[in-house]
Amino acid sequence: MDEIIQLLSTDLFQRALITSSMVGLMCGILGTFLVLRNMSLIGDALSHSVLPGIFFAFVVVQSYSSIAFFIGSSIAGLVAALSISWIQQNMTTKNDAAIGIVYTTLFSVGVIGISWLQHSEGVHIDLKDFLFGNVLGISNEDIYLTFAVMLFTIISVSLFYRHLLVSTFQETIAQTMGIPVRFLHYFLLLMLSFVVVASLQAVGVILVVAMLVTPASTALLLSNKMRNVIFISAFLGLLAAILGLIASIVFDFPPGPTMAVVSALMYFLAVLFSSEHGIIFKFLRERKESNRIEMEDIIKYLFKNKGALKNDVAAYVGLTANKVNSLLGTLMKNGYVQRSSGQALLLTEEGDNQANKLIRAHRLWETYQVEAMGMDASKIHPDAERMEHHLSRDLMDKISKDLGHPDTDPHGSPIPPKKV
Repeated sequence: MDEIIQLLSTDLFQRALITSSMVGLMCGILGTFLVLRNMSLIGDALSHSVLPGIFFAFVVVQSYSSIAFFIGSSIAGLVAALSISWIQQNMTTKNDAAIGIVYTTLFSVGVIGISWLQHSEGVHIDLKDFLFGNVLGISNEDIYLTFAVMLFTIISVSLFYRHLLVSTFQETIAQTMGIPVRFLHYFLLLMLSFVVVASLQAVGVILVVAMLVTPASTALLLSNKMRNVIFISAFLGLLAAILGLIASIVFDFPPGPTMAVVSALMYFLAVLFSSEHGIIFKFLRERKESNRIEMEDIIKYLFKNKGALKNDVAAYVGLTANKVNSLLGTLMKNGYVQRSSGQALLLTEEGDNQANKLIRAHRLWETYQVEAMGMDASKIHPDAERMEHHLSRDLMDKISKDLGHPDTDPHGSPIPPKKV
């Protein structure tokens, strides 16, 4: 443990932490637009397509230069983006196939070139550092470049936020507003190329797509407001980078993959616990809704069968005795049902009002189905049984008004009047 603490306090770790944090932050910001624009596959393609730029940059400068690699990789990324767009617009090739053709070709050329360099005498370059990252080998020059790209990304998104927002959700409207949609698309690809290249040392070309896509996807599970999504995505990217780096040091894991795994764990936590989209809260909401409908069925049954016993209720709703006991306990607690001295179940005044609402909704909907929808009166009952639990008072008032305030339903049963 002392060795780990000592390592975490070294200059090597500090540089890695600063760079990883910046990578997580800018990937989270830009990734939001990639995910919403369905451009995740293009992000993956560009990340793989930058390898030829690294190879040619090394051939030109004959040394390991972060600036040269950045320039070469950025050019390679732009070539890939333009090539994909040209094929999609001018060839009959499918869009996803065009992406696959370009990025696999460029990636293969880069792997071949760097592998050839590895076998050259006096060359110290390792392919896996570019594939999976080498965050602990970050130089000050890498930090400056990453900071410049992060600043460029934040300023660009801030300046073009409104245009990016409109063109992301309503491209046709954006065009009618005079927003340069095509320019924004290519500018987004330019930013993506810069971010991918700046992330090479931290997570590598293979895993950078995880930092672009996963935090943004997680943020979209946590909020529906665009500004909130961007901030949450940036924060989650930052957090994943920091926690992933620390975990990689503590457990002696490779940093890049660990950051990707931490980011994925955050996503699955959101899948489970998100208040709006999470599985657990969705299950609880559905269970609450199911209980509400079952309790309303009990109320309606007791309204029609005054003085019924618990066993009668259980037989009607088709639930276990324990479940019926629980529902009846809730109804009594909420003041809808009371028990007589002989254990008979009776509705309170509040329970009668609720039953009146359910029956009114049921019979109004049956009347609407026949008179407004032209349905056969013999086939309307099942749908009315379902809809009676979901019609609001305002909607019932509108239906009644549209139908001329009918007194009876298609079966001749009286429609209860609205109670205040």
